[in-house]
Amino acid sequence: MQYGYFDDSRKEYVITTPTTPYPWINYLGSQEYFSLISNTAGGYCFYKDAKLRRITRYRYNNVPLDLGGGHYYYINDNGDVWCPGWAPVKAELDRYECRHGMGYTKITGARGGLETEVTYFVPLNTNAEIHKVVVKNTSGQKKQVKLFSFVEWCLWNAWDDMTNFQRNYNTGEVEIKGSVIYHKTEYKERRDHYAFFSVNAPIAGFDSDRESFMGTYNGFHNPQVVFEGKPSNSVADGWHPIASHCLEVQLEPGETKEYVFVLGYVENAFEEKFESKNVINKKKAEAMIEKFSTTAAVDKALAELAEHWDNLLGKIKLEHEDDKLNRMVNIWNQYQCMVTFNLSRSASYFESGIGRGMGFRDSNQDLLGFVHQIPDRARERIIDLASTQLEDGGAYHQYQPLTKKGNDEIGGNFNDDPLWLVLAVVAYIKETGDFSILDVMTPFDNDESKSTPLSDHLKRSMDHVINNLGPHGLPLIGRADWNDCLNLNCFSTTPGESFQTTTSKDGRVAESVMIAGMFCYIGDEYVTLMEKVGNQKEADRIRKEVIKMREVVMKDGWDGSWFLRAYDDFGKKIGSNENEEGKIFIESQGLCIMGNCGTEDGSAIKALDAVEERLGTKYGLVLQNPAFTKYYVEYGEISTYPAGYKENAGIFCHNNAWIMCAEAQMGRGDKAFDYYTRIAPAYTEEYSEIHRTEPYCYSQMVAGKDAKRHGEAKNSWLTGTASWNFVAISQYILGIIPEYDGLKIDPSIPKKWDGYKVTREFRGDVYDITIKNPNHVSKGVAKMIVDGKEVQGNIIPLAGDKKTHKVEVVLG
Repeated sequence: MQYGYFDDSRKEYVITTPTTPYPWINYLGSQEYFSLISNTAGGYCFYKDAKLRRITRYRYNNVPLDLGGGHYYYINDNGDVWCPGWAPVKAELDRYECRHGMGYTKITGARGGLETEVTYFVPLNTNAEIHKVVVKNTSGQKKQVKLFSFVEWCLWNAWDDMTNFQRNYNTGEVEIKGSVIYHKTEYKERRDHYAFFSVNAPIAGFDSDRESFMGTYNGFHNPQVVFEGKPSNSVADGWHPIASHCLEVQLEPGETKEYVFVLGYVENAFEEKFESKNVINKKKAEAMIEKFSTTAAVDKALAELAEHWDNLLGKIKLEHEDDKLNRMVNIWNQYQCMVTFNLSRSASYFESGIGRGMGFRDSNQDLLGFVHQIPDRARERIIDLASTQLEDGGAYHQYQPLTKKGNDEIGGNFNDDPLWLVLAVVAYIKETGDFSILDVMTPFDNDESKSTPLSDHLKRSMDHVINNLGPHGLPLIGRADWNDCLNLNCFSTTPGESFQTTTSKDGRVAESVMIAGMFCYIGDEYVTLMEKVGNQKEADRIRKEVIKMREVVMKDGWDGSWFLRAYDDFGKKIGSNENEEGKIFIESQGLCIMGNCGTEDGSAIKALDAVEERLGTKYGLVLQNPAFTKYYVEYGEISTYPAGYKENAGIFCHNNAWIMCAEAQMGRGDKAFDYYTRIAPAYTEEYSEIHRTEPYCYSQMVAGKDAKRHGEAKNSWLTGTASWNFVAISQYILGIIPEYDGLKIDPSIPKKWDGYKVTREFRGDVYDITIKNPNHVSKGVAKMIVDGKEVQGNIIPLAGDKKTHKVEVVLG
């Protein structure tokens, strides 16, 4: 069942009913100010950091769903109260539509001869979101209605806001000036900032105290002021500050009126000395309000935003007979990659924005999906990440985006983390040709006195693996590798106790075959990079370590038909046919093959066949099989999940891409693309009632074959699935691969494809690439012609002339 449709020409997903299976959201903002908005106008906003600079309040896990706060507008049409987004009043609408686009959302509702359209977006280079509200009288009679806005202020630190009531109930402060409501809680203390909510019209009244607006025992669905049609002009003093404007709107038949609301944030406001800090400096807010005081200015900003996204998404353009594939590659996958760049795993409808900041491994992997769009910001992100690295090559697992410092509460010891930095740097240099990044002096643990060139950080990342090997010569897993829930060094004697990192009595420690595969895969990339910069000694050193690691993997990491997953703290195999449950895991199959383990003796093909046989479902590949049906204290968190969910045999979409890459690498393009279509959002749209989450963005997890709700997705938007699936489809399957010396063309596609076209911007040049498949093969370039001349090999030479070049590739 579908709940809307793709409008590819406008780069929008159009939702035609407010009652989607789960709230379907969009993200506004791409620089410092961000906002989440659902298809019924739920959500919240923040500046840089969803934990430390939360602007509006939202209640997760709420009942009813997605009624924990939002960017709401209420209409009182002569006693008939409704909302253009349906929620929270939930009055039946004559017409409803939500258009989620690139950085904006437009929600339209109509009832009783009145139509209201609200467009939400964050203009470029602006710390505010704009709400353009258009009210139209579609009846044949004169209308006199009241329009109420509503947001609820969060008291800045979202965690403290939820817990420290004894303080927060006494600190809320607002100030009202004309049609602007200022949220200045704690402004006069150590925090030099405030927020505001304005409208470009005279108001009939306002409210800034939640209880006065709602009524003590009312909710978002029946606010007292709105239903009475009369603002109370309340001024919050402690308790719960909000911002609500009341506008009296008179409309002749057919008449339309437009309003501009600005919800903004100001930092560093103490530019002038005031006798009392209780009086805020409104100059910055007034400048923002003035800039967007007309609908013409708003429309101009919206057009600039559209041009911005057109430029970002235009770096790669696919022309294929499959519309679903086109929209994924050209629009929605790239868009999601930019969202993960902005937010990592911090703030979604599944992540509260409080517990997690920017992940080290997460952000390094995310970079693979957006480096072609914003190489300059990718460079900055790499330096930010490397600056949190520890001197021994390890890394903090997360850092807070506001401070850019490592998160001490989480710490480090996730032993896959350092290697992802190497892969991110390699991807950046291949895309840009900018080797100078290796010379950037970069601190360890944000201590400038401990700065070394970035190249030294990469060396220490590689050495962190080499210096932490277990009894088989495989890498130690640490607290965990990519699978955070496989805690093989954690042991607790009583179920329910906190896991403690320990070593077993005989002194052995857990090892990861997955990290071994990663080391081989990323090690090859590191070796090539060192050769490119003329450091042959370092290249030779790591090449020997990679060769040695491959030998260890095939000796002690191979189980006969697939790769083992790990050895636990007692030296027992994990992911082996010898195990009762969890006989095969997906991660080591993909990464070991990508690391060229077993690719020459048939082992890789045998492992891939086992993946389909044991892990395959119509909704994607499960993480392991059989699912754990009981609690294994020596395995850590993984077996605490019910069978079929999350890491316990759920379909973890992130690592499905590694199997796509492995299949493509082995020349099995049909299987690689088959796996791609099982989880790509556009292909899930037709069974949205089962899938539940948005049909335009990837989810982290889909319930596996052991689950009672097989096929149901969770944790949409913020997932490494976005970047890795873009790498899988654009590089491994479509075969357009950035290399140091040019674009490499190496498709691995379904045999039935006749061909396709790709336009690719690369280092200032544009390449119009036509791929032809007359012999219907999956892999192999028979001939390549560039600007009318045949070239040897399959790498398009760098032109460097800022022109467009025609490339014809014949497979065979």
